[in-house]
Amino acid sequence: MSVSEEFIKSILELDERKALEIARRRLEAGEDPLKILGDLTIAADKIGEKYEKGEFFIADLVMAGEIMKGISELVRPKLKELGKVREVVGKLVIGTVQGDIHDIGKNIAVTMAEAAGFEVIDLGVDVPPEKFVEAIKQYNPNIVGMSCLITVGLESMKKTVDAIKEAGLRDRVKIIIGGGRVDEYAKEYAGADAWTNSAAEGVRIMLKWIREKAR
Repeated sequence: MSVSEEFIKSILELDERKALEIARRRLEAGEDPLKILGDLTIAADKIGEKYEKGEFFIADLVMAGEIMKGISELVRPKLKELGKVREVVGKLVIGTVQGDIHDIGKNIAVTMAEAAGFEVIDLGVDVPPEKFVEAIKQYNPNIVGMSCLITVGLESMKKTVDAIKEAGLRDRVKIIIGGGRVDEYAKEYAGADAWTNSAAEGVRIMLKWIREKAR
């Protein structure tokens, strides 16, 4: 079993001590911290699958979220140290949509976006459409990110995009949606500009938007 596989397995088994120990060992060995965050994304997807199948419950999701948050906190200083946290390139408002309390994938996306140079305003979980609208008015972001791990969140994404349109703010922001149940159909249905189930890919898309706007 590779170190990546062992790491992901320890998270899925909710073995916090072992997961943190492996993360520390990988960082001390000089491994690219972005690779560790990539493995967190894989673990988050698998956790979402387990929840959908009824193999994980809310308490398991909360525990997994705490483990992954702890790992992200270990990784972030190393990203800074290696110069992978850059000057601010843009502003991102992000949240898990109403009806969904999962923050694992969102937290990984936040860490990677900050590492890429975004100022991130994290609205948390179970965020109603009006809170997204208020945040756009208050913070004037370039991009709005919406996350959901369960299928019911897709309807909330659509309602949120509709609320942004009704407030006359749609032309001011690019919208990206993400999560284990998101695909091209979900993007079209919600009215978003892009979709992803990979935090790393999401950051690449957002950086591309920022570069295009700067031209």
